[in-house]
Amino acid sequence: MSDLSNSNQSSANVDAEELSKFAELAAYWWDRDGEFKSLHDINPLRVDYIENQANGIFGKQIIDIGCGGGILSEALATKGANVTGIDMVEASLEVANLHRLESGLHVQYHLSTAEQWAEQHACEYDIVCCLEMLEHVPHPESIVAAAAKLVKPGGMVIFSTLNRNPKSWLMAIAAAEYLFNMVPKGTHDHAKFIKPSELLNMIETTQLQVSDMTGLHFNPIKQQYFLSNMNVDVNYFVVCTSS
Repeated sequence: MSDLSNSNQSSANVDAEELSKFAELAAYWWDRDGEFKSLHDINPLRVDYIENQANGIFGKQIIDIGCGGGILSEALATKGANVTGIDMVEASLEVANLHRLESGLHVQYHLSTAEQWAEQHACEYDIVCCLEMLEHVPHPESIVAAAAKLVKPGGMVIFSTLNRNPKSWLMAIAAAEYLFNMVPKGTHDHAKFIKPSELLNMIETTQLQVSDMTGLHFNPIKQQYFLSNMNVDVNYFVVCTSS
């Protein structure tokens, strides 16, 4: 695991409150009925979507930006991908490494920002994943630029985040955090949610080209998640290819 100096951390594109919040929750990453239950529930959908968009991931080099405790990273490694996970919450990476030892999967985890990693590893990855992360940093446009730098020419970048509108506040905060306790209270700040038009504007400043956009939806009656492009009102994915 690489180390960052205090000066680098202070100037990095991170939110100290967000780091503290996820550090306090780190022990629960692999509790499938705990605080990260919703991530475990949507993970098969995320992995299937990535596989379908990439026409398979076996043997491909993938980086998981904001990997947390390794839920997505391990699932991708299970499919035969060569996965690197980076995050700025050391406690989460410790959990990820411990779970990696238990699972026997080969995943590399590093303490680093996307920007710092991109300086050293430009054009190294077939697939760059940045899921449920952009809404937790002060400058998401900087993460988008780093992702574009990390991907190989002809490779793929996948972002997922939350739209900013009254419906997303109702569904992702009022309902998910307070009514149904699907995620811990205070997980999200609605002001940091990102409209699709805003994310597309960030992408347009890079060499990336958008190839797909779809929404992640929840059926409260069936208690099931599903993907559909009928709307992107709340959670949504954007897939890009690199020229």
